[in-house]
Amino acid sequence: MKSKGKTILIVEDDRKIRQLIKIYLEKAGFEVWEAEDGVVGQQMFERYDPCFVIMDLMLPGQSGEALCQWIRGEMKSDVPLIILTAKVDEQERIKGLLLGADDYVTKPFSPQELVVRVETVLRRTAHRCSKISYKGLTVKPIRGEAKYRGELISLTQHEFRLLYYLMKHPNQIVTREQILEELYPNDEKFVIERTVDVHVSKLREKLKKFEGIPEFIETVRGMGYRFVSF
Repeated sequence: MKSKGKTILIVEDDRKIRQLIKIYLEKAGFEVWEAEDGVVGQQMFERYDPCFVIMDLMLPGQSGEALCQWIRGEMKSDVPLIILTAKVDEQERIKGLLLGADDYVTKPFSPQELVVRVETVLRRTAHRCSKISYKGLTVKPIRGEAKYRGELISLTQHEFRLLYYLMKHPNQIVTREQILEELYPNDEKFVIERTVDVHVSKLREKLKKFEGIPEFIETVRGMGYRFVSF
């Protein structure tokens, strides 16, 4: 089952461990970003604004402890976070949790168990990850904010609601009638379907301003629109 719109950042210097985790997470339907050290991890966190972070404590460049403190402190982010470490001492586990981690996994570990732990933490912290992300495009409905790779996208209220609605139904065809009901719930009878096409056109123009951005919104002739997430 796809974990719709859930992006995970793995910060781990061991390439084999990092890629093994990525394989299992992607099989579970997550979109995964990788960083080989704390410095790159910080850069990717700022750029992609992930819904979840898995990090090793012992990292080159910048320690996992420092990265965790930066996420919880300077960034003021409550993103769900699991710490990986070879340290099995109880005090180390307590230290990790005090840093703000939601769970603590010691090496060696089962990648399947790690996926289950991720899903368990996500269920417990669902209220803290009220956003949807695909390939660097993120919307946060509570803030009314949309970003591409960390850069803010200036949208009108209707453009934001349109983007959020499409992203909530990835790879599904949504009709113009459905979009009208979403954007104009009280007066959709008085708004023509052409209005939807105008909103979609303007939204596409704003997204195209970002270099390298995928063609997220597809027109399905005679039926409606589809947000392409893969």
